[in-house]
Amino acid sequence: MNVMPRDRLAKFIAVIAVVEIATAFLLLIDPAVLVQLLLGVSTDAMARILARCFGIALLGLAVSCWPERQSGLSGPRAFEGMLLYNVLIALFLVYLGTVQHMKGLLLWPAVGMHALFVLLLLSGSRHRQRKKRT
Repeated sequence: MNVMPRDRLAKFIAVIAVVEIATAFLLLIDPAVLVQLLLGVSTDAMARILARCFGIALLGLAVSCWPERQSGLSGPRAFEGMLLYNVLIALFLVYLGTVQHMKGLLLWPAVGMHALFVLLLLSGSRHRQRKKRT
């Protein structure tokens, strides 16, 4: 089996990341247009598809942030990705509850949970930075 050199693999992963970031922005701007262009399905079908895509994205985020076996640590990009996700999803859920007037039973507990995750991530980061200085 021919193994890809490390620097080429890093470039390949960066290209994939750019494609996924562009897709994420398109989904944030107008999911209906992207799903219609990509899959040619109705709004009802789109909701199920987007929910599954969101689940896949969350699974990918979680796996990429999982600590390595040897060190027991996650890398700095995992921290940044998890922080960004939790900040944005908390803000989006607040928007859905306040501006869109959605009232699901778990909406506000989910906002609280994601806000708590943000605080814990930031606190852990500050603690780690202080340890490095000493």
